[in-house]
Amino acid sequence: MKIYAQTDIGLIRQVNQDAFYISEENDEYKLCILADGMGGYTGGEIASRLACNSAAKYIKDNFDKERVYIKEELMELIKLAMEYSNTIVYEKSREKKELEQMGTTLEVCLIYNNRAYIGHIGDSRIYRIRQNIMRKITVDHSYVQKLVKDGTITKEEAINHPKKNMLMKALGCEEQIEPDIMVKGFNPKDIILMCSDGLTNMIAEQEIYNIIEQNTETATENLIKKAKELGGRDNITVIIVENE
Repeated sequence: MKIYAQTDIGLIRQVNQDAFYISEENDEYKLCILADGMGGYTGGEIASRLACNSAAKYIKDNFDKERVYIKEELMELIKLAMEYSNTIVYEKSREKKELEQMGTTLEVCLIYNNRAYIGHIGDSRIYRIRQNIMRKITVDHSYVQKLVKDGTITKEEAINHPKKNMLMKALGCEEQIEPDIMVKGFNPKDIILMCSDGLTNMIAEQEIYNIIEQNTETATENLIKKAKELGGRDNITVIIVENE
């Protein structure tokens, strides 16, 4: 299994409010985490970093290498890690006036025994590529996604909607959260893509797929380069996990 990850400030923003975490070499599991922060000049950067580090720490501290897990136990571990992370970010936001509006998206992907255990909150995304088809696993927790679901606007209209970045759910903004928790098969030759909206707001999904298919090893760099060529209006973070 190979993991490629890269983040870039983009061309417009003064601070990179994205963060990511990749686990160290470990035979029991692989862990990838991505966060896209929001809230003030420093708040988003602090929120995303805290979210990544605290979720990673919780999983590392509570994963028992001596036992074999069933599906429901690992789903619960991901949920508890995100709830712990939410508490850390939320309490930090109450320490200073300038941090009170901060929050973050959070994507957690733990790979264990050919399955991907996923936690999701916000509008960063996770995709899976299998047999030449790329499908979005997560559903954006955004106002625009709600409009699409309700049939008020089309998917095409959502792409350039003025309220595209308005979130319905985020981590660290409230005392309690309800993340989406799911498990997906991760077979040999499958690829997982995790990314912040700095990528998906700039590049169409078909073009993202094409770049990954051309060369997985250089795809993170090439995707970021393409997003910047198209304007680079936000921070861009890409994680690609290739199951060889």
